[in-house]
Amino acid sequence: MPERLFMLGNLGTMITYAAITVAIVVPVTRAGQLRSNRLAVATALIFATAAVGHGLYTWLMLANPGLLGRAVDSLWVGALSWWNVVTGLAGVYYWSVRQSSRTAPGLIYADPHRQRVLDEADAHRATLQAVVEHTDDAIIGVDLDGTVTAWNGGAERLFGYTAAEIIGRPSSIVADPAGADEQRRVIDQVGRGGRGVSYETRRWAKDGSPVDVSLNVTAIRDRSGRLTGVSAVARDVTAAKAAAERQRAVEERTNQAQRMESLGRLAGGVAHDFNNILAIIVNYTDFAVEEAAGNKALESDLKHVRNAADRAINLTRQLLTFTRGDTIQPQDVDLNAAVAEVHAMLERTIGEHITLIEVPSSRPPVVHADPGQIQQVLLNLAINARDAMPDGGTLVLEADVTDLDGGELEMQPPLPAGTYARLLVSDTGEGMTADVVARIFEPFFTTKPRGQGTGLGLATVYGIVAESGGSLNVYSEPGVGTTFRIYLPLVTAPGDAVPATLRRDAPPPGDGRTVLVVEDEPALARVVTRILSNAGYHVLTATGGPEALHLFTQHGCDVLLTDVIMPEMSGRRLAELLHEARPSLPVLYMSGYSNGLLGTTHVLDGDIAFIEKPFTAQDLLHKIAELNTKKLKTP
Repeated sequence: MPERLFMLGNLGTMITYAAITVAIVVPVTRAGQLRSNRLAVATALIFATAAVGHGLYTWLMLANPGLLGRAVDSLWVGALSWWNVVTGLAGVYYWSVRQSSRTAPGLIYADPHRQRVLDEADAHRATLQAVVEHTDDAIIGVDLDGTVTAWNGGAERLFGYTAAEIIGRPSSIVADPAGADEQRRVIDQVGRGGRGVSYETRRWAKDGSPVDVSLNVTAIRDRSGRLTGVSAVARDVTAAKAAAERQRAVEERTNQAQRMESLGRLAGGVAHDFNNILAIIVNYTDFAVEEAAGNKALESDLKHVRNAADRAINLTRQLLTFTRGDTIQPQDVDLNAAVAEVHAMLERTIGEHITLIEVPSSRPPVVHADPGQIQQVLLNLAINARDAMPDGGTLVLEADVTDLDGGELEMQPPLPAGTYARLLVSDTGEGMTADVVARIFEPFFTTKPRGQGTGLGLATVYGIVAESGGSLNVYSEPGVGTTFRIYLPLVTAPGDAVPATLRRDAPPPGDGRTVLVVEDEPALARVVTRILSNAGYHVLTATGGPEALHLFTQHGCDVLLTDVIMPEMSGRRLAELLHEARPSLPVLYMSGYSNGLLGTTHVLDGDIAFIEKPFTAQDLLHKIAELNTKKLKTP
């Protein structure tokens, strides 16, 4: 019985080893690896030799019944012994191959599909590692204690530290104390199971320069889900924030321009009637002054009335100017001459406690602008500078030529690159804070005590400069002083540049020439008639277009003086009808509206003659006289 059990066990072992040999050889052969896969071949040899050995034992037992318990022929013993040596050599061969094999543990041959998957995974990991290393974003690994564990090339470029310098050191090395506390709070928040955190903050590079970054912080977990640290992706947003700030400044300037335009339309809506009223007040006051000659008390009272009217006229003109609706008559102006004239005016009035300095340009800075407005800009800025130096100081008026590259940020409004004429008005006064500087060009904004400023002075300056195609720059420090820089387009081939002067010579007499006056405001028509009559003109007065046509048909005229906006017929249409009969008839337009608010009339196109209400007798008589000495364009 024992012999049979041993024989059956030995036979079973042989069959098992043979089956294992087949299970190894068949798939290896099908995979085409029978020659190349030495590990599989060595393994198959072990099981094959073991199977043969067990087969020999089984055959020996069948050929010699009762073999167990007694001696056997030495021939069989020798054969079995030598076969055990072969089996041992096969095992040694297997072991040496196993040690040098790169097949994954537990595998005796590489399945082609699995190997391809493994190769692709390795390639993916290599690609991902290259992407992480070479991306522009900084990718940083930090453990739960805040120690840096990973630092890619983007982090090196962004912060200036190499991986060798920073790995193993606290991440707070790139943060200030507030930033370090912020980092700690974020790590704790992510560590408590919070979702990823995104925020913008400031960090510091190795050289001490600030870096504005956008951070995205997420948790790092191992295969079991245990939190091991956090990863931070940092992107440099310094340039983006600067661009956003520039865009915000542009939008603010655009909004300011729109507010000014809206206010300009509002001002223009009331300007016509208000200027008509002022014209009546001013001129009737002048008439009363003539009649009150010798009555000192009455002359004094009328002088106060006239001064108040002049202030009202100036206020209206300032309002229209800063809204870019004021009437201008540009010409080539030498800024050196303008600065010299304003300097001469200020020398007599600014006070001994202020040192006034004039600095002309070595190269004549000629611009195409209204000379009176250039003078107004300089005077407004000089007066503000004087008021900022109650205890004395220095005021400098300077003209020069400069180049701009078009990228200046603090220009209002922005200017393209080019060469510009520049006016500088600098003082050593009290200066202004940044908040005040941001608002100084707003209409009606003033820092002066109540009753001492209208808040239109700098708004007027802004309007004049912007209307002339220029720009302003303001630099001010509290306790140090203020400098205004005005940039205007330079005339590269100037004509006869003129200084910014006002005309004060007496107008010539009318010598009986006939002026047809067309004005729908009866009181103002009477004022104009009186002015012209006193100057020697023969005056025909009409309150509208149809009446004017009738008077012209009956009497004719030498000059047409007409309002622009009238009921029934505009001044422009009236002039067109009269020119059909007499093409050479000189025409002078008058209006309480400024040219910028006259819609489609465009009465100042080219050399068309225009006078803005309210006007003085001197202004009107000079304009009428000019029509007789110049060939002016007619509509």
